[in-house]
Amino acid sequence: MTLSPSWPKRSDESLASWIASLPQDERTQRLSELAATPAEQATLEYLWPFWARPKQLTPASWEWQFWLILAGRGFGQTRCGAEWVREKVGDPDRRSDIRIALVGRSAPDVRKVMVEGDSGLLKICPPWNRPKWNPSTRTLRWPNGAQATTYSADEPDQLRGPQHHYAWADELAAWRYEDSWDQLKFGLRLGSNPQCIITTTPRPTKIVRALLEDARDRIDAKTGRKHRRSVEVTRGSTYENKANLAPTFLREIVSKYEGTRLGRQELHAEVLDDTPGALWRRDPLDEHRIGRRPSKLVRIGIGVDPATTSGENSDETGIVVAGLDENGIGYVLEDASGKYTPAEWAAKVVELFDRWEADFVVAEVNQGGDMVESTLRTVRRSLPIRKVRASRAKRTRAEPVAALYEQKRVHHLGSLIELEDQMCTWVPGVSTVSPDRMDALVWILTELMVDADPNPKHSGSGGLHMYESPMAGGF
Repeated sequence: MTLSPSWPKRSDESLASWIASLPQDERTQRLSELAATPAEQATLEYLWPFWARPKQLTPASWEWQFWLILAGRGFGQTRCGAEWVREKVGDPDRRSDIRIALVGRSAPDVRKVMVEGDSGLLKICPPWNRPKWNPSTRTLRWPNGAQATTYSADEPDQLRGPQHHYAWADELAAWRYEDSWDQLKFGLRLGSNPQCIITTTPRPTKIVRALLEDARDRIDAKTGRKHRRSVEVTRGSTYENKANLAPTFLREIVSKYEGTRLGRQELHAEVLDDTPGALWRRDPLDEHRIGRRPSKLVRIGIGVDPATTSGENSDETGIVVAGLDENGIGYVLEDASGKYTPAEWAAKVVELFDRWEADFVVAEVNQGGDMVESTLRTVRRSLPIRKVRASRAKRTRAEPVAALYEQKRVHHLGSLIELEDQMCTWVPGVSTVSPDRMDALVWILTELMVDADPNPKHSGSGGLHMYESPMAGGF
């Protein structure tokens, strides 16, 4: 089956789209030229160059080691990754020892998106060359012997040791640990030209910025010769795949964020610099990030900023875990914020309390009052709770915490993507979106480091902390 390069389709549309736009008679003729027999017609359904837009096809140059697809939501980058892997697997009748790494943000993400998703490998591979999926060994094996193994970027040690010819790294900008990326690169050492495709929405993380820097043309000052680039970059917006997106997505998501800073990132795939006027900057966060949990923490607490409602359009409940070492250095350990019902967020707080062996929970009670405490005690009556009330502006409470970061007294355990996005984009007096994750962060670090009380009051049975914090801030 041959795809004629002379067919006059637009440079931004797929061959399938162009043929579909033709009059009936011409459309029939073109399809008969392309797939005359039933066997060819069956193959056409799985012929990616027929369905793909030009940007979704593998760069022509063979020299690159990393193909970075920075694209807006709905561009089709997951399909690009899966089809590239299928291309590397090759002919089902030709034996292959190819080994491929499939790495996503978390184990559930890898399975639900890269393997079993609508654009995942099990869906896009044709029946005659579909891999067998073994969840217990985390492997996909094709008829010709090629094998892909799934890995979670949340567990860097999984990637320490295995070797691969190729890799697919999905949502790299959302990976928590930089070590996962380092270990994946160390393992790309099989074959004559190991390569990796990276499919991600853009965030200005240290890794993404480094890849973009490596994609720049460089000229040797002495010889005038151009250095080989190791990174090829493809950029794409949500609108480029508009024909294949649900009308509700376009109406509810695109219209909501178009024209906003978040829309520039999530729809148009811009890698944005720090927001002018924000209290935090990304470079210091990267500079003081740690990859392993501190061994000795003298206090660990959980900050909670509850949402007042739990509907589809409700705010998130901010839930952030932080600790303090014997030298007074703070560590932000986990961000578990999200949209929860009251019972769900209370259960999440207790689960984190046990897993991190925390000492207390600090909860903002302005909106929910005693109900916030009651909700937590429904899950565990003996939970040590410290209630805090907001009485001043957000900026007043956030600035002392931001100052701790400037003094290099706070470190983040891995990348806390959504939390850091809020921290680095919230501008006092300008931003209108509620920064719930940042709110919870400010509450817990204020309690641990700014307004720490060495002699908290106690009341109730069993030594329960019923401490009414003297903190006054606008959260």
